[in-house]
Amino acid sequence: MRARFTAAALFACLCVMSAAQAAEYTRVNTTASQISFTYNQMGALMYGTFGKFDATLQFDSDNLAGAHTTLHIDLNSIDAGSTDANTELVKPAWFDTQRFPVAVFESSRFTRVIDNHYLIAGQLTLKGITREVQVPVELKPGSAIGIFDGELVLKRDQFGLGAGEWADTVVSNDIAIKFKVVAPQQ
Repeated sequence: MRARFTAAALFACLCVMSAAQAAEYTRVNTTASQISFTYNQMGALMYGTFGKFDATLQFDSDNLAGAHTTLHIDLNSIDAGSTDANTELVKPAWFDTQRFPVAVFESSRFTRVIDNHYLIAGQLTLKGITREVQVPVELKPGSAIGIFDGELVLKRDQFGLGAGEWADTVVSNDIAIKFKVVAPQQ
């Protein structure tokens, strides 16, 4: 009798622990979230941010097949650390924000790599060019919030960024885009 009770208690504890680890996030706090980037220019590491973006999120750790996210980045909100850089980056050789004011990422699949580490596949559209990308993301669950940290290394030549006089190696081809998306747990 005692063995049966112990097995039942253990099973109940495992069920409760599994339910406690499941997490659902359906809203994004863009005020607390951040998108930044780093690159090399003439051997110096440079840093910048995008100040305006909208994001949607549908994420349940127990239902990755139903997970989805979209991200719309206002490219005119770029801050690359100087007025000259900000003025140059919105021109046709770079983002051409008059024609393409927004970059868009839309997920197509979430895959669990290991606990709280995921690979998000999706389409990134930038300057009218769409490419399949895979973004490694770590979920850091906290007290009633989840922080999704990720980084994507973008090859600027694949999106026509830095044409003309900027096509050389003054600016690195690899641009590391880092993000922190903060979402309240539901």
